[in-house]
Amino acid sequence: MSALNALNAPSFWISRVVPFHYVWVIVVALAMAQMIGLAVGWAAGVLVTPLQDEFGFEIEDIGLSFGLFYLAAAFFAPIAGWLGDRYGARKVMLFSAILYTATLVLVAFMDNLWSLHFSFGILRGIAQVIFMVPLMAGVALWFNRRLGLGTGVLWAASGIGSAVFAPLLPFMVGNLGWQNSFLLICAILGSSLLLLAIPLRNTPEEMGLKPYGWIPGDEARQKARKSIEKIRLKVFNQHVRRTKAFWNLPCIHGLGCAGHGIIMLFLVPLAVDDRGISLGTAAFTLTIISSVSIISRFVTPILCERRGTKLVMATCLLLQGLPVVLLFWADSVWEFFLFSAIFGLGFGGEWTGYLVINRQYYGNGPMGTLYGWQNTGSLLAHAFVSWAAGMMIALTGSYTAILIFSLATSLGGAALVIALEPTSQRLISPNWEDDLPVEARSATPAVAMADD
Repeated sequence: MSALNALNAPSFWISRVVPFHYVWVIVVALAMAQMIGLAVGWAAGVLVTPLQDEFGFEIEDIGLSFGLFYLAAAFFAPIAGWLGDRYGARKVMLFSAILYTATLVLVAFMDNLWSLHFSFGILRGIAQVIFMVPLMAGVALWFNRRLGLGTGVLWAASGIGSAVFAPLLPFMVGNLGWQNSFLLICAILGSSLLLLAIPLRNTPEEMGLKPYGWIPGDEARQKARKSIEKIRLKVFNQHVRRTKAFWNLPCIHGLGCAGHGIIMLFLVPLAVDDRGISLGTAAFTLTIISSVSIISRFVTPILCERRGTKLVMATCLLLQGLPVVLLFWADSVWEFFLFSAIFGLGFGGEWTGYLVINRQYYGNGPMGTLYGWQNTGSLLAHAFVSWAAGMMIALTGSYTAILIFSLATSLGGAALVIALEPTSQRLISPNWEDDLPVEARSATPAVAMADD
């Protein structure tokens, strides 16, 4: 049996034995990949103090490394989305698992400023964005209905990883050392990601299945030749770029992520350096945020699908922004824990409705590139505030300015969401395929003639 057939065998067998739609095998595999691939990224704020203590890095240098992390991710996000649209989630998953493993090895052996910026910053950003964009966008191809449920499960899983790693990372580094900790993490997480690629498949059609929620009368999605897929992707994205939402959604995503990016990165240093709370206790604030956010990560896409996305997203941005006021005066553990619980609800829902609003605005077209550009907006904001917040703290010796900035950006994002078009309004014409060559239209028999 060839290597490719060996990899295909498990999903071929499972799809004929499991008493449920194979989409849930896909969702579980991607959920575990999200949990693993994003665990270190969202919990990395707990490493600011260890990086200062173990390597002697200044806080502005650490902030710059996080800025480079997000800048690299922002640059690569649309590329990652395009790769997912072009080559499918499975090949991208294999690539990301290898890159993620290599990155963690380099992080383990870093010992100076340039290696901090290159491995902990740039390479880690490229690896993480692949888990956030093409794999998330790829799951939409498996759903005709109930996409909100599928994405809710995926985003909830990503919160579990960071909730576990927030207290675990400083404990491991303190007891095993930096190098041993990251080599152990690399061995466990890297091998797990490679195994998760085995059951993964790009579309239900390639397994002879219909998308989840498909009923007779739904438009059939046919597998097209690669040359035809390329033409359809280009024309679809041309129509999408003519809409205002294409430009507004990355701005909203950027404002929301600027608001929570400051908190996720500098909440622990604020508690430790400015309010005298121990590192172990302060790290638990990120565990609370991540744990509570699992609820809103799961519920938000479902509510967006059922009730419309605008109100849900605006509410989450308000829940993310307004609790920051508590941090101006918080000086006890219970106040930090209270803030974390409220903030976690808003944080978990602020950024988990984008696949659903894309479906509401643009229908069933390829979402990878579109979703990639929206993530570029968010990641550029993360990059800026990571660097700028570190500089503001270094220059002023205070955390007040960054708290004001976090509050303002979250509230600004809520205002822009309210100004969006109604989600009941399709923003591109269902007749967008009229701009395609005849042989590339979905109603044309030639599209079904796959030859790849």
